Amino acid sequence: MTDVSQETELGPVGQEIVYENDRVRVWHIRLEPGERQPLHRHDHPYLVIAVQGAKNVVQTVDGTRIDADEPTGGVVYRDPGAVHMLTNVGDTTYLARLVELK
Repeated sequence: MTDVSQETELGPVGQEIVYENDRVRVWHIRLEPGERQPLHRHDHPYLVIAVQGAKNVVQTVDGTRIDADEPTGGVVYRDPGAVHMLTNVGDTTYLARLVELK
């Protein structure tokens, strides 16, 4: 099986790193309605804190589609894993902080 990450240039996890030390890396994520992040992969476990929630969809390179409605103030933990992209399919701006645990 081929590793798609070696064939496809992957984008960053978020738009900006707002804090980093030897234990965590914190990303700022902002997606306007209809906007999507490029394909990317998380190499570390991470938390997502929705500062302003939205209706999102995660789609993996194998075609798996996961509805990811994230309410304002919601927090989710996710393991590192598949190459995927996140799309804001709602009608509100999505703002989040993503905390990678190194």
